[in-house]
Amino acid sequence: MVASIPPVAVDAESWTLLLWDLQEQGVQWDAMVSDGGKAIQSALESVTPGSIHQRDVWHVLHECQKVQGRIDRALNLLQEQTPKVERNAKRVAAGQKPRGRNPKTDPLAHGHDVQRMQYIARSLKYLSSELQRLLGVVVLKDQSLLASRGRQEELDTLLELFFELCEETPPSVKKELEGLLRHMQGALAGLTGFCPALDSVQEQAALLLGEQACHLIGWAWLHRAILGPQAKQLAASFPPAWQPTVLTLLTAWDQAARASSAVENWHSILRPHLAVHRALSADLLAILAVWHNHRVAPRGLHKGQSPLMRAGLTKAPTDWLAVLGYPASLSLGQQPCSLKASKPEIESIAA
Repeated sequence: MVASIPPVAVDAESWTLLLWDLQEQGVQWDAMVSDGGKAIQSALESVTPGSIHQRDVWHVLHECQKVQGRIDRALNLLQEQTPKVERNAKRVAAGQKPRGRNPKTDPLAHGHDVQRMQYIARSLKYLSSELQRLLGVVVLKDQSLLASRGRQEELDTLLELFFELCEETPPSVKKELEGLLRHMQGALAGLTGFCPALDSVQEQAALLLGEQACHLIGWAWLHRAILGPQAKQLAASFPPAWQPTVLTLLTAWDQAARASSAVENWHSILRPHLAVHRALSADLLAILAVWHNHRVAPRGLHKGQSPLMRAGLTKAPTDWLAVLGYPASLSLGQQPCSLKASKPEIESIAA
């Protein structure tokens, strides 16, 4: 279910007023996920100092992807220069002048540069994959599940490896890796905010079923796209005596919030309307939220359900026009309706 508000100024005072407004509307939260902006962090510390401010995992992994892409391009550029270096070396051996701006004439030194950049690219790809694994909801280790303390220790070690790699990086791409390292250092403290809440659930399950059983359940959850995306469906695959504990674990993992994916999805829905209207007023934004909350998914995991139904309102209406007060006979199937409404229409709907 989506609750949307008009654009907010990027400062702590505006975010504080927004959070107070949400509380007045009855919205409560134990944790909030954001991209780590200082304004929203300051507002959360003022309004709900006891809540968890989780850093969005996706933004950090996206930074890794961007730096990886730049290093890969630098590697490709070096590899493309190899034939030119070999030709210039032959020209120098024949007593001719090398061609090009700042020409390279030593194939051996150039080969070392290529190998060094290949090492940097491979190492960054490995470290990024390990970072993604350690920031997952479930992390498997030997025949058990990795708890918060062990996860933090491995993340600290990973950060040291990133630092060592940065020291070995060629000057041409060193600034890119240094920027990624600073970003990770600033975000690391908030990236595991979802972990402590899972520790108690996992420890209790380990006492009841054993660590190896929890490892198996965690493996099944990581492969739930194949074994069964729904928690009840996946839990039914285990022995009946296990199923209550399995369902508790699966529910805790499903509800762990570590990314602002819902907000990003909502932005992807707003983007086409923003492109058409150039700007979205508060009234039109409210209409879009009503339309989305009552929209029934035609396919996918939530086929046949609207966001309101998934939020627990099983008998929620599916006709958003009827909710806004239009006659029940007026439906999308009988009369095409566009979200592009005139100002008087918007004002009457909002009222």
